[in-house]
Amino acid sequence: MFNVENITMIYDIEKENKMYALKGFDLKLPDTGLIGFIGPSGSGKSTLMYCLSTLKKPTDGKILYNGQDIINIKNSERENLRRKEFGFVFQRHFLIPYMPAIDNVLVAADENTAKTKERAKGILKELGLGEREVSKRPAKLSGGQRQRVAIARAMINNPAVVFADEPTAALDHENAFAVMKVLKEYSKKHLVLVITHDISILKDASGIIEMWDGMAGKMKGGENN
Repeated sequence: MFNVENITMIYDIEKENKMYALKGFDLKLPDTGLIGFIGPSGSGKSTLMYCLSTLKKPTDGKILYNGQDIINIKNSERENLRRKEFGFVFQRHFLIPYMPAIDNVLVAADENTAKTKERAKGILKELGLGEREVSKRPAKLSGGQRQRVAIARAMINNPAVVFADEPTAALDHENAFAVMKVLKEYSKKHLVLVITHDISILKDASGIIEMWDGMAGKMKGGENN
């Protein structure tokens, strides 16, 4: 699905002391599975994910998605790709404060039909939110519940790829493992990329990639070129 060639990201490129977030490496990711990215802060994990998802453009290299170079596509094509193919979970939930949980999920849906609403409720139920929580606004939910709504929002369009940056950071371990169970199940037919500092939540991952100083190591449990 993703084939990355010599990806490099340089910040402050005009300055004498350039900062390399990514230092030129190759990476191949499978079409399905749950792949974890671990490493210390500043290792390039989030930058890599933002480049793969077209939220950032690398300084050099190629990113092929299903054989298509997605670095130099038009903005309209990039937006369409993100809307139809990708789902996102960030460290912050970015929920709309005046909308109840169910509407925060539906706001990302391609269509707002009764069937879509039932799907949204089903995902929220899988993630541990009951009927009462579904109708509550974000301020009335716990931090963990808000993050689970954000995860449901990422999954509502059945995207081919879910990008999850610290998706369990606001959860205790019991809830974190419950969320990862849902993501693992989803990854049987899709690709789920998870950034985390907590390696324990990756115990059922299809592969784990360690990152250090802008470089990606060999994938453990998968194929990494």
